Amino acid sequence: MAHKAGFVNIIGNPNVGKSTLMNAFVGERLSIITSKAQTTRHRILGIVNGEDFQVILSDTPGIIKPAYQLQSSMMDFVKSAFEDADILIYLVELGEKALKDEQFFKKIVHAKIPVLLLLNKVDQGTQQQVEEQTKLWKEQVPNAEIFAISALENFGVQEVFKRIVDLLPESPAFYPKDALTDKPERFFVNEIVREKILLHYKKEIPYSVEIETEEFFEDEEIIRMRCVIMVERSTQKGIIIGHKGSAIKRVGMEARKDLERFFGKQVHIELYVKVNKNWRSDDRQLKRFGYNK
Repeated sequence: MAHKAGFVNIIGNPNVGKSTLMNAFVGERLSIITSKAQTTRHRILGIVNGEDFQVILSDTPGIIKPAYQLQSSMMDFVKSAFEDADILIYLVELGEKALKDEQFFKKIVHAKIPVLLLLNKVDQGTQQQVEEQTKLWKEQVPNAEIFAISALENFGVQEVFKRIVDLLPESPAFYPKDALTDKPERFFVNEIVREKILLHYKKEIPYSVEIETEEFFEDEEIIRMRCVIMVERSTQKGIIIGHKGSAIKRVGMEARKDLERFFGKQVHIELYVKVNKNWRSDDRQLKRFGYNK
């Protein structure tokens, strides 16, 4: 039997459930999920291997009009998702009418590769709403196959996955068959700490933060790590730390629990806060954090 392999790229507006879908396909929490928009900043690959196939999924940042340099870099990740896809997944949620960027929308409608339009969060609506929305999207994106799903409830996800495998081109595997992702371990440490900050801090704070894992030592019993939380202003530093260090302590405790689940062993994590002025608008800094190619 011929081996199939290919790149399946997930695009859509912020907060429609792209990371939840990716994690449902892969069966691991590779992409951080919170109810805040713009949670995903990078393209994250998740790899699903079968005996005769390898599906390489790519979760991308939600499509927005960029307001600063970091957001422009995030949109570059989305552009590259169009360039190397074998199959495109366009994820919309129930009640949505259009993609926030017309240029990207045109690319989807004129794509020369298979497009699967997934209508997500159907568990939150009626059968009639689902039928009306399916009709609407059929008219807007006539080149797409449409599936109604709930990524969170795992409804319809396997059916979509089967269709992806059907559509894959014949090819040898691109990555080792035991690979789950292309990202290093430190990347997931950074993401898990950042997720806790997204969950517990309000307004601009989560979007002004970048995490850097400076130390990562693993032995048989325990992984010891030291992470720096970078903020743009000294006032933000105080907010992250909280009264007598209570806020940062909570972030550390919750991150440690998730990291122990992720790595399957005991974790010791130390968190520090550093001011790194205007890093989101600084090309050199963005490159250092992996945003600019």
